[in-house]
Amino acid sequence: MGEMDPDFSRASGGPSFEFAFNSVNFSDRVLRIEIVAGDDAPGAKGAAGEGCSSLADWARQRKRRREELRRGKGEGQSGKFTDLETCKVEQEECDTYEENNEEPVAMIEESPPDIGQDGEDGESSDSSWSMECTQVLRVKSIYISSAILAAKSPFFYKLFSNGMKESEQRHATLRITASEENALMELLSFMYSGKLTTNQPTLLLDILMIADKFEVVSCMRHCSQLLRSLPMTTESALLYLDLPSSISMAAAVQPLTDAAKEFLANKYKDLTKLQDEAMNIPLAGIEAILWSNDLQVASEDAIYDFVIKWARSQYPKLEERREILGTRLLPLVRFCHMTCRKLRKVLACNDLDHEQATKCVTEALLYKADAPHRQRALAADVLTCRKYAERAYKYRPLKVVEFDRPYPQCIAYLDLKREECSRLFPSGRIYSQAFHLAGQGFFLSAHCNMDQQSAFHCFGLFLGMQEKGSTSVTVEYEFAARTKPSSEFVSKYKGYYTFTGGKAVGYRNLFAIPWSSFMADDSLFFIDGVLHLRAVLTINNPR
Repeated sequence: MGEMDPDFSRASGGPSFEFAFNSVNFSDRVLRIEIVAGDDAPGAKGAAGEGCSSLADWARQRKRRREELRRGKGEGQSGKFTDLETCKVEQEECDTYEENNEEPVAMIEESPPDIGQDGEDGESSDSSWSMECTQVLRVKSIYISSAILAAKSPFFYKLFSNGMKESEQRHATLRITASEENALMELLSFMYSGKLTTNQPTLLLDILMIADKFEVVSCMRHCSQLLRSLPMTTESALLYLDLPSSISMAAAVQPLTDAAKEFLANKYKDLTKLQDEAMNIPLAGIEAILWSNDLQVASEDAIYDFVIKWARSQYPKLEERREILGTRLLPLVRFCHMTCRKLRKVLACNDLDHEQATKCVTEALLYKADAPHRQRALAADVLTCRKYAERAYKYRPLKVVEFDRPYPQCIAYLDLKREECSRLFPSGRIYSQAFHLAGQGFFLSAHCNMDQQSAFHCFGLFLGMQEKGSTSVTVEYEFAARTKPSSEFVSKYKGYYTFTGGKAVGYRNLFAIPWSSFMADDSLFFIDGVLHLRAVLTINNPR
């Protein structure tokens, strides 16, 4: 920023110039506003938000305008233009009706209009502004202070410093659509007073859109603050996330989009319970939900299954579905916490690009094989935490090593943080994800319970078989835990058990000590705040 350049990002908390708005005594120029027929019917008046009774109406109208604009671009512009400048202006104007991605239409003129009155079918004297496909509905003129507008907006700063070099050029013209009229008047008033006269969500959104077009950051920030102060709903949150990227990515509006993401993440925290409702949420909302660490789901496997199901529902065409999954959704799935059984299915999924699926699975397997301290570092790193951090899984992830020969065997590692164990008191349970041996599903569960004589609370560990039914299998098992000072695994219990559906075996007091001793600061079983448990399962003929 140059030494004399104004600070356009400054908040509107400075002095109020409300008394000078549209006042001939405190103005040095005239702003002529040409209101043209755009996406509204001929003769329409007022902002788009004013004609909408709800945010849903505003969203539908915006979607309709976007689709009409898209069709118009596809069909090409009708009519012939007399010169290149006219063609350029028309294209810019059509693009800004909806997304406001181009610069607003503005010009300098020397012939003054009638001040303070609305004209019908006003025409600019400059021939380059005569467009065959654009009808000027009316003209509104107001007195302005170029210094006040330039101090608030880079758009007006450039307009007045570059376009009005001659002192006699005291009139500027803006061309807007009828749907932008009320929003522009609110914006101009705000630039003088720092205040808006409305808290209606639909009109605030219109003002936000036009403030972005004319680069009035302080008004964008004010609209964002007002919208955040209103009650958030699923409808409004999705609407804020669907704003044009030039707005949603702006620093002034970031708190609003962040609040919308947080609202959706909290509302759909119990994704298992609300899955049917979430199936109708659009892409931006799904991304906000999947970004959260606090999702209450059975496991990351359930997240992956939901993502595939949602993508198939929303994007029936395979090519489009693969694109959305690959660029938007798969980066939000935490493959490193999925079971190996599910990772195999990822490799075989036709909805995914095979090369990308292979990369995701390979990274997940490398993470699972990594040392615990490296895993914790990745989960804590600000750059990688969203990829490796665990969510609020109902079933705790495991590390599992499987062997087929010389006999079926698997080793399951379950790590529990001290705070997780603390929350078990006095009668809580933590279940692990399922793991498989010889085609049967098993799980571990950690308990806080009373010892057999009900004398004190203690830590218990149990092994259960997942599948219900008449199938039975005899398993040799061993429970072990890392123990100080060596930090090696020390066997606690071993034995044989014949499992049938729903049966479990375990020990109510795994460490043969009271709960208070188990959780004490000098406990032998917490190493760097983590309890490391191991279960070895073998299917073999009893010796």
